Amino acid sequence: MAALASEVAAKSHSKAHKTVLHKASAHGPAYGNTTEAIALADELAQQHDLPKAWVREQISQAQFLKGVPKMVLPPTVPTAKNWRAYRERFIESRRIDAGTQFWQTYQSALTRAEQTYGVPAEMIVGIIGVETFYGQNMGNYRVIDALTTLTLNFPAAHPRAAERQAFFKSELGHFLVQAKQQGDTRTTGSFAGAMGWPQFMPSSAAKFAVDFDGDGRIDLRNSPVDAIGSVANYFKAFGWQTGMPTHYAVGFDDTRLDKATLLAPDILPSFSVSNFIAKGAVLDAQAQKHNGLLALVELFNGDEPPSYVAGTDNFYVVTRYNWSSYYALAVIELGQAIKANRGLTSIPSNVR
Repeated sequence: MAALASEVAAKSHSKAHKTVLHKASAHGPAYGNTTEAIALADELAQQHDLPKAWVREQISQAQFLKGVPKMVLPPTVPTAKNWRAYRERFIESRRIDAGTQFWQTYQSALTRAEQTYGVPAEMIVGIIGVETFYGQNMGNYRVIDALTTLTLNFPAAHPRAAERQAFFKSELGHFLVQAKQQGDTRTTGSFAGAMGWPQFMPSSAAKFAVDFDGDGRIDLRNSPVDAIGSVANYFKAFGWQTGMPTHYAVGFDDTRLDKATLLAPDILPSFSVSNFIAKGAVLDAQAQKHNGLLALVELFNGDEPPSYVAGTDNFYVVTRYNWSSYYALAVIELGQAIKANRGLTSIPSNVR
């Protein structure tokens, strides 16, 4: 989910974006006019130049979501990462078929986004497929409830509680600005406040969302075309380089392999091709011609040997959407699978 960094995003994606129902039983009481709620409202009103009375009303009506604070805690017993198992959740026939239909339906908008921002259609389709299964799983939590809960009741047991609580308070401020502009505070999204087809956090919506369908407003929940343009704009803003591959296959020459040095920068491209090879990486002819830096990306497979790819600057851009190499490669491979499927499948046209 765009700009929702670190463990919250990773935890959300580890659940493979199953729909989480916003049941009435999950609600606690409204925050009302408690001292904490009023203080929060006044702080956000001043910070974002919003009417104090209006912000107080919105915060007072927000409801505590009982299960949400636990959902942002790191797992008590970490599970072994497994790229092959993670991949199977997303590179599946029903998601590929849905993505193929989505591409056909919105082919015109995807082509225009590619021309405007230089981001390939398969990357946009891959993001929306992983994030929300093409609009099927956008989340049913009221965003104002989720963000207020994570501001006023963030779990103190979290190892970075102060930092994360400040993050959600900032997101709540951005959401209130957008809700005031749109005249609607009922927007729903994920348990962490991510919204719409592309699951943008409010700050990302403020910075990167665009009116791509030209109707005079930005609507990431009801306009897939706005979502398409916004995802492409997000990638461009984070440095997407048109025509550059996201990654290459990589092998190793054990006689000169310095894997520890290659892995030290994590997924940040840090090695020239010549330096990469000098430290024991083996690349094919195409990769050897790469004009830019590379990173050795390691993906664990449970008890089996890890998988590796040579990530480029564009691979790193994909991880700015969600800070996970597993997520990035799933997006890339889903988009590739859908692109390949389009060449095999004939679908009645409904181009927009």
